[in-house]
Amino acid sequence: MKRLVLLWGMQVMAAGLVSAADPDLLYEDTFDERLGEGWTWLRQHPEDWRIENGGLEICVRPGKAHTVQNALVRKAPDRSQTRYAVEVTVTFLTPPTQQYEQAGITWYHQKKPVWKLVHEHIDGQEWIIPGRKPAPQRTVQLRMVVRGRQWTAQFRQDLQAEFQTAASGHLPPPGDDQISIQCYDGPAEAEHWIRFDDFRIVKLPD
Repeated sequence: MKRLVLLWGMQVMAAGLVSAADPDLLYEDTFDERLGEGWTWLRQHPEDWRIENGGLEICVRPGKAHTVQNALVRKAPDRSQTRYAVEVTVTFLTPPTQQYEQAGITWYHQKKPVWKLVHEHIDGQEWIIPGRKPAPQRTVQLRMVVRGRQWTAQFRQDLQAEFQTAASGHLPPPGDDQISIQCYDGPAEAEHWIRFDDFRIVKLPD
């Protein structure tokens, strides 16, 4: 019986659920061989995504916030009770060329996109949006902090440095919230790929 419990616990951690070693880790997906539990696809095209060397890679297709292709979505923790951060590392595998080509985290409320934190190509340069902070590196780590109706957008280009705050603001009242990692506004005539690594939801002190 003990062996069965141990095996079950190992399967839970492998699937990306809460780690007993870190009680503040609410969810983690390292994209090791497969997607973790709890994700659903929005307008999926199976040929446009892959798990490669411990990361999720998605082809950036044309589209906007309401028509995005191959968006991964999951239920968000209750922000009325807990302050937490949603983190993911984003890499442009192909240098972006399309105006507004972007990748990052989008917040959904009642099935509608209401806010995003992205690495975006605008007027020939890369920026963190919101806040329009310059981010020329091909890899950035994005960090969305929420508590109640408050949000804070943070990022870092050196993955060992402290996070910088790009902007802050307000969300609708808590309820029916989802988190998505996605990319869109890609070129119609070329295949550009974005890589997502180390998705985490981490409880933060109030």
